[in-house]
Amino acid sequence: MCPSLKTACCGSVTMMLVMFLVSCSTLQQDVKGCSFGVYSNGPKKIVLSDGTRGDGPPQTAYTFIDGRRGNLDAQAAEVKCESGVIYDSAFQRYQQVALNEQDVTFESNGSTLFGRLITPQNPLGPTNPLAIFVHGSERTPTVGHSRYPWILAAQGVSVFVYDKRGTGNSEGSYTQDFQILGNDAAAAFRAAKRAADGNYDRIGFFGGSQGGWVAPLAATKVEAEFLVVGFGLILSPAEEDAEQVFEEMRRMGFGSLDIAKAKQITDATGEVVASHFSTGVDQLLQLRNQFGNEVWLKRIEGEYTGSLIRASEQDLNEGHAPGFEDDNVDWRYDAAAVIKSLSIPQLWVIAENDRAAPGQLTYDRLREMQKNEMPITTALFPNTDHGMIEFIELPDGKRQYTRFTEGYFRLIADNMNSKTAAPYGSAQIVFAPKERQ
Repeated sequence: MCPSLKTACCGSVTMMLVMFLVSCSTLQQDVKGCSFGVYSNGPKKIVLSDGTRGDGPPQTAYTFIDGRRGNLDAQAAEVKCESGVIYDSAFQRYQQVALNEQDVTFESNGSTLFGRLITPQNPLGPTNPLAIFVHGSERTPTVGHSRYPWILAAQGVSVFVYDKRGTGNSEGSYTQDFQILGNDAAAAFRAAKRAADGNYDRIGFFGGSQGGWVAPLAATKVEAEFLVVGFGLILSPAEEDAEQVFEEMRRMGFGSLDIAKAKQITDATGEVVASHFSTGVDQLLQLRNQFGNEVWLKRIEGEYTGSLIRASEQDLNEGHAPGFEDDNVDWRYDAAAVIKSLSIPQLWVIAENDRAAPGQLTYDRLREMQKNEMPITTALFPNTDHGMIEFIELPDGKRQYTRFTEGYFRLIADNMNSKTAAPYGSAQIVFAPKERQ
């Protein structure tokens, strides 16, 4: 989650023009004859997308709908490309799926944003859903790069994806102001409706990570008909920081007494960031003195607490801390109030072992909302970290990440398609009250 951080087709150009309703600017990167997009051998689907990390060399990621993933050029890759055709490790042949793609520009908060409508040529579900894809906190462009739109399109969902302001082909300055981002997502919703021109029968939002704050807020501004959130939180960003700290301490073996002391620290750091360093600094300095000899104080990180603990008194009094970025985050954002204001069906998918955005408190709050008859379905996936990624716990406590958990991609697409085909891997699902009847 980390709001402030650190955190197309094969063959000739003629074939591409026939297969896709796109402008020249939307043709995807060609990798060994295999372009980004969806490939199918009938029952199985593979998505090729941008797998480049930071400033590293360009890479092409592959993702199976069942969650297996990797990079096309890796030695142990389960997928290979030859002259525009994909083969898996069982030598099954996959050919690119024709999708209709339309580039769209739209206005929001005084800036022109760039989006793309991706429409499957053949609907696969009982409904014809259109999902507006709301990005996380990343500074990278989304259009033509994120795997999610193609993963959903491969399962019969039309998707409108757009570059976050200040990234890719979108104007404006990068921000993490949820109100601005919510307005952008609502503007994307309206642009998607115009571009789709009635070619859908239900429309809503998908938000992942930080998008779990932004998509619900956008849904309050337009007539959305569904909301799907993956590994998001019904916490304020300040609560997220505290939950990260407590999770770190439990993992390191500290008990409830030490965690209670740490809560005093996170309360103080929360006040400092929420007030933009105008209040709380004196209290933080006093607590830092009081607990200065505690082992845990030197080891905790959280979203920002570690940065503030290690900052000098001068830095704190001057209103900054090394490693901390504000980016206009509303640190006291009332996520629960926004969710409670919605009456549309919601699906919340939670990673049980999420270190970046610990989900237990979110899950508890969702269960209370379900008891109050809110139309919310929850799905808790065990042995998954942020992004719904499975892992192997190593002896030193670090994690070796493996694949997207099986069933996750099917679950979110099926929910949008108004169908259920359980089981979804190891998901522990609690259906919305009306769906249980």
